[in-house]
Amino acid sequence: MKQLLQLYDKYKSVIAYLFFGGLTTLVNLVVFFVTASMWHWNYQIGTAVAWFVSVLFAYLTNRVWVFHSHFTTFGALGREIVTFFSVRAVTLIMDEGIMWIGVSLLSQNEMLTKLVDQVVVVLANYFFSKWFVFRKTKAASSMND
Repeated sequence: MKQLLQLYDKYKSVIAYLFFGGLTTLVNLVVFFVTASMWHWNYQIGTAVAWFVSVLFAYLTNRVWVFHSHFTTFGALGREIVTFFSVRAVTLIMDEGIMWIGVSLLSQNEMLTKLVDQVVVVLANYFFSKWFVFRKTKAASSMND
């Protein structure tokens, strides 16, 4: 049992990211389904709307429960938000590109393409968040220790 707790402690941020990443993916898929399939919007517009809603959800959950970010100034918080959305904009480009290839070029089902697309996007988002947005600085690490 002790080894299991040690493993959990070692990988808890990855486990939390996978859990909230799964919820973020669900938010993305539901919003995409509603906009593209129920409201019959163009799949590229549905992808962009789903991206925005899911990135907002991801920022809030990642900030609090995955990366435990604690800023004391509005300026620092603002920089974190801008960095998060800017980094995620890279995956919006990936998202739109995969959807375009799958739907427009290969004539695949929109929802099936979106599912495949989300696997790539979730992995990219984790590494971008870890490396660029919520990275621990030496000053922040020593304050949290």
